[in-house]
Amino acid sequence: MRNLRVIVLAAERKGVVNPLAERFGTSHKCLIPLQRQPLIAHVLETLLAHPRVASIVISIEQEAIAGVRAVLPLPEPGKPEIGFAVAADNIADSVILAAQGHQGPLLITTADNALLRPGSVDAIYSALLANDVALAMARRETVLAAHPEGQRRFYRFRDDQYSNCNLYGLAGNAALGAAEIFRGGGQFARNARRIVDAFGLINLLLLRARLITLSAGLRRISQRFGLSIAPVILDDGSQAIDVDNDRTYAIVQQLLEFRSAPAAPAPCREAA
Repeated sequence: MRNLRVIVLAAERKGVVNPLAERFGTSHKCLIPLQRQPLIAHVLETLLAHPRVASIVISIEQEAIAGVRAVLPLPEPGKPEIGFAVAADNIADSVILAAQGHQGPLLITTADNALLRPGSVDAIYSALLANDVALAMARRETVLAAHPEGQRRFYRFRDDQYSNCNLYGLAGNAALGAAEIFRGGGQFARNARRIVDAFGLINLLLLRARLITLSAGLRRISQRFGLSIAPVILDDGSQAIDVDNDRTYAIVQQLLEFRSAPAAPAPCREAA
């Protein structure tokens, strides 16, 4: 059943020139070339082929819409429609604007999430059957197994260390209040004030002291928002690796090449 709208965040930070976009001579990072395609094409390829996805909305500045539309694949019968929503000054309002007119579940990801796999979308969708909000995470060991330099920052909890996978799910419009988490930009690890505003002072102290597990922390945050928020722990650590800088650009390119390489033939056994 196609009832999932996917919001792809593709806007640049206001007043900031992205170094990768500057390096490749493009207006936006989502348009830089990767494996002979614009970066955004990789995440769209996965989403367009997914049987749950009904529509895709790209959130980006008004002046960039024409440039992105020019690199989109041609519409195909039976495939999800791709539309645009003008990005607001913050991620929370951008999500709310891109969700307008849709009554079903929502998935939020980023245009630089080039390694996104269909199974990750399935995992978020399944979690939304019993929860208002789902957050995709990967354990440190699986991320480093995917690539030893793939991620350098992890959230530390009592049970393990985790990385964010830039993949979130909302069960519907009633769960849009959780988008407030992103109003400050989503980069909580570097800004204690944002954690206090979103999660509360006691939760901040528990998180910083590593006194609670990931699941327990999200239960406390669920109580604060009045929504059930569930972690979705993905086994594929590559889902926590996106294109942020020159280092991760090279890593993602290497992993994509590895995925597309033909499998080695099985060795033949000599007849007895």
